[in-house]
Amino acid sequence: MDKDDRENQIISMKIPMERIGVIIGKGGEVKKYIEEAGQCRIIIDSETSDVFIEQGGDPLKALAASEVVKAVARGFNPDRAYSLFTENYQLIVMPLREVARKGSNRIKDIKGRVIGREGKTRRIIEDLTDTMISVYGDTVSVIGDYVSVKYSIEALQMLISGKKQRTVYAYLEARVRDLKMEKLNENLS
Repeated sequence: MDKDDRENQIISMKIPMERIGVIIGKGGEVKKYIEEAGQCRIIIDSETSDVFIEQGGDPLKALAASEVVKAVARGFNPDRAYSLFTENYQLIVMPLREVARKGSNRIKDIKGRVIGREGKTRRIIEDLTDTMISVYGDTVSVIGDYVSVKYSIEALQMLISGKKQRTVYAYLEARVRDLKMEKLNENLS
Protein backbone atom coordinates (compact mmCIF):
# COMPACT_ATOMS: atom_id res chain seq x y z
CA MET A 1 0.00 0.00 0.00
CA ASP A 2 1.53 3.31 -1.00
CA LYS A 3 1.20 6.62 0.82
CA ASP A 4 -1.73 7.83 -1.29
CA ASP A 5 -3.77 4.69 -0.49
CA ARG A 6 -3.00 5.06 3.22
CA GLU A 7 -4.07 8.69 3.28
CA ASN A 8 -7.48 7.81 1.88
CA GLN A 9 -8.46 5.37 4.62
CA ILE A 10 -11.55 6.53 6.45
CA ILE A 11 -13.05 5.50 9.79
CA SER A 12 -16.75 6.23 10.06
CA MET A 13 -19.14 6.22 13.00
CA LYS A 14 -22.52 7.54 14.02
CA ILE A 15 -22.67 9.63 17.17
CA PRO A 16 -25.55 11.04 19.22
CA MET A 17 -26.81 14.28 17.68
CA GLU A 18 -26.50 16.15 21.00
CA ARG A 19 -22.74 15.38 21.17
CA ILE A 20 -21.83 16.95 17.80
CA GLY A 21 -21.36 20.39 19.35
CA VAL A 22 -19.04 18.94 22.01
CA ILE A 23 -16.90 17.22 19.37
CA ILE A 24 -16.62 20.48 17.42
CA GLY A 25 -16.04 22.60 20.54
CA LYS A 26 -16.13 26.36 20.97
CA GLY A 27 -14.82 27.90 17.76
CA GLY A 28 -13.90 24.42 16.49
CA GLU A 29 -11.11 24.02 19.05
CA VAL A 30 -11.88 20.40 20.06
CA LYS A 31 -12.14 19.19 16.46
CA LYS A 32 -8.94 21.03 15.56
CA TYR A 33 -7.03 19.51 18.50
CA ILE A 34 -8.19 15.97 17.63
CA GLU A 35 -7.22 16.50 13.98
CA GLU A 36 -3.74 17.76 14.89
CA ALA A 37 -3.01 15.12 17.54
CA GLY A 38 -4.50 12.37 15.38
CA GLN A 39 -2.89 13.49 12.12
CA CYS A 40 -6.29 13.24 10.45
CA ARG A 41 -9.19 15.20 9.08
CA ILE A 42 -12.63 15.00 10.71
CA ILE A 43 -15.74 15.46 8.61
CA ILE A 44 -19.02 15.83 10.51
CA ASP A 45 -22.44 15.57 8.88
CA SER A 46 -24.58 17.45 11.38
CA GLU A 47 -27.81 16.35 9.67
CA THR A 48 -27.17 12.59 9.97
CA SER A 49 -24.73 12.69 12.92
CA ASP A 50 -22.21 10.70 10.89
CA VAL A 51 -18.53 11.37 11.58
CA PHE A 52 -15.75 10.45 9.16
CA ILE A 53 -12.12 10.41 10.21
CA GLU A 54 -9.77 10.53 7.24
CA GLN A 55 -6.28 9.29 7.99
CA GLY A 56 -3.59 11.73 6.97
CA GLY A 57 -0.45 10.46 8.69
CA ASP A 58 0.26 7.80 11.28
CA PRO A 59 -2.57 5.23 11.16
CA LEU A 60 -2.30 4.58 14.92
CA LYS A 61 -2.81 8.26 15.67
CA ALA A 62 -5.88 8.34 13.39
CA LEU A 63 -7.22 5.29 15.23
CA ALA A 64 -6.59 7.06 18.56
CA ALA A 65 -8.45 10.10 17.17
CA SER A 66 -11.43 7.87 16.38
CA GLU A 67 -11.37 6.56 19.95
CA VAL A 68 -11.30 10.15 21.26
CA VAL A 69 -14.34 11.00 19.12
CA LYS A 70 -16.10 7.85 20.33
CA ALA A 71 -15.30 8.73 23.96
CA VAL A 72 -16.73 12.25 23.58
CA ALA A 73 -19.78 10.71 21.90
CA ARG A 74 -20.17 8.42 24.93
CA GLY A 75 -20.31 11.39 27.31
CA PHE A 76 -16.70 12.07 28.27
CA ASN A 77 -15.46 15.64 28.53
CA PRO A 78 -12.98 16.24 25.67
CA ASP A 79 -10.12 16.89 28.13
CA ARG A 80 -10.66 13.43 29.61
CA ALA A 81 -11.03 11.83 26.17
CA TYR A 82 -7.69 13.32 25.03
CA SER A 83 -5.97 10.86 27.38
CA LEU A 84 -6.64 8.25 24.67
CA PHE A 85 -3.77 9.81 22.73
CA THR A 86 -1.54 8.49 25.55
CA GLU A 87 0.14 5.19 24.78
CA ASN A 88 -1.49 2.17 26.45
CA TYR A 89 -4.77 3.99 27.18
CA GLN A 90 -7.98 2.48 25.92
CA LEU A 91 -11.72 3.03 25.82
CA ILE A 92 -14.13 0.25 26.73
CA VAL A 93 -17.85 0.78 26.11
CA MET A 94 -20.23 -1.55 27.94
CA PRO A 95 -23.74 -1.62 26.41
CA LEU A 96 -26.33 -2.03 29.17
CA ARG A 97 -29.09 -3.31 26.88
CA GLU A 98 -27.36 -6.70 26.89
CA VAL A 99 -27.96 -7.11 30.63
CA ALA A 100 -31.38 -5.51 30.91
CA ARG A 101 -34.72 -6.95 29.86
CA LYS A 102 -36.54 -5.07 27.14
CA GLY A 103 -39.01 -2.53 28.44
CA SER A 104 -37.75 -2.77 32.02
CA ASN A 105 -36.39 -0.03 34.24
CA ARG A 106 -33.29 -2.16 34.74
CA ILE A 107 -31.03 0.17 32.71
CA LYS A 108 -32.08 3.13 34.86
CA ASP A 109 -31.43 1.06 38.01
CA ILE A 110 -28.00 -0.06 36.77
CA LYS A 111 -27.01 3.48 35.88
CA GLY A 112 -28.08 4.61 39.36
CA ARG A 113 -26.03 1.86 41.00
CA VAL A 114 -22.93 2.72 38.93
CA ILE A 115 -23.20 6.45 39.61
CA GLY A 116 -24.25 6.15 43.25
CA ARG A 117 -25.66 8.90 45.44
CA GLU A 118 -24.23 12.24 44.25
CA GLY A 119 -21.71 10.35 42.06
CA LYS A 120 -20.01 8.69 45.02
CA THR A 121 -19.79 5.15 43.61
CA ARG A 122 -18.38 6.26 40.26
CA ARG A 123 -15.88 8.55 42.01
CA ILE A 124 -14.66 5.78 44.33
CA ILE A 125 -14.17 3.32 41.45
CA GLU A 126 -12.34 6.00 39.43
CA ASP A 127 -10.09 6.87 42.37
CA LEU A 128 -9.26 3.28 43.33
CA THR A 129 -8.60 2.12 39.76
CA ASP A 130 -7.17 5.35 38.31
CA THR A 131 -9.73 5.30 35.48
CA MET A 132 -12.39 7.63 34.13
CA ILE A 133 -16.01 6.47 33.88
CA SER A 134 -18.89 7.92 31.87
CA VAL A 135 -22.51 6.83 32.16
CA TYR A 136 -24.32 8.03 29.05
CA GLY A 137 -27.42 6.77 27.28
CA ASP A 138 -27.54 3.01 27.58
CA THR A 139 -23.80 2.58 28.09
CA VAL A 140 -21.11 2.73 30.74
CA SER A 141 -17.67 3.58 29.37
CA VAL A 142 -14.22 3.44 30.92
CA ILE A 143 -10.93 5.09 29.93
CA GLY A 144 -7.61 4.06 31.41
CA ASP A 145 -4.57 1.91 30.92
CA TYR A 146 -5.09 -1.81 30.35
CA VAL A 147 -4.55 -2.92 33.95
CA SER A 148 -6.68 -0.16 35.49
CA VAL A 149 -9.52 -0.73 33.03
CA LYS A 150 -9.49 -4.45 33.85
CA TYR A 151 -10.17 -3.79 37.55
CA SER A 152 -12.67 -1.02 36.83
CA ILE A 153 -14.67 -3.27 34.48
CA GLU A 154 -14.66 -6.07 37.07
CA ALA A 155 -16.05 -3.66 39.68
CA LEU A 156 -18.69 -2.35 37.28
CA GLN A 157 -19.75 -5.89 36.37
CA MET A 158 -20.10 -6.69 40.06
CA LEU A 159 -22.41 -3.68 40.49
CA ILE A 160 -24.40 -4.58 37.38
CA SER A 161 -24.87 -8.14 38.64
CA GLY A 162 -26.37 -6.78 41.88
CA LYS A 163 -23.49 -6.81 44.35
CA LYS A 164 -23.68 -4.18 47.07
CA GLN A 165 -21.49 -1.10 46.72
CA ARG A 166 -19.59 -1.85 49.93
CA THR A 167 -18.74 -5.33 48.59
CA VAL A 168 -17.36 -3.76 45.41
CA TYR A 169 -15.36 -1.18 47.40
CA ALA A 170 -13.89 -3.93 49.60
CA TYR A 171 -12.98 -5.94 46.50
CA LEU A 172 -11.24 -2.93 44.93
CA GLU A 173 -9.43 -1.91 48.10
CA ALA A 174 -8.07 -5.45 48.38
CA ARG A 175 -6.94 -5.26 44.75
CA VAL A 176 -5.29 -1.83 44.88
CA ARG A 177 -1.97 -3.41 45.86
CA ASP A 178 -2.30 -5.94 43.02
CA LEU A 179 -3.15 -3.10 40.64
CA LYS A 180 -0.09 -1.09 41.67
CA MET A 181 2.16 -4.16 41.28
CA GLU A 182 0.76 -4.99 37.83
CA LYS A 183 1.29 -1.38 36.71
CA LEU A 184 4.85 -1.40 38.05
CA ASN A 185 5.61 -4.67 36.24
CA GLU A 186 4.00 -3.33 33.05
CA ASN A 187 6.11 -0.17 33.21
CA LEU A 188 9.29 -2.16 33.78
CA SER A 189 8.77 -4.40 30.76
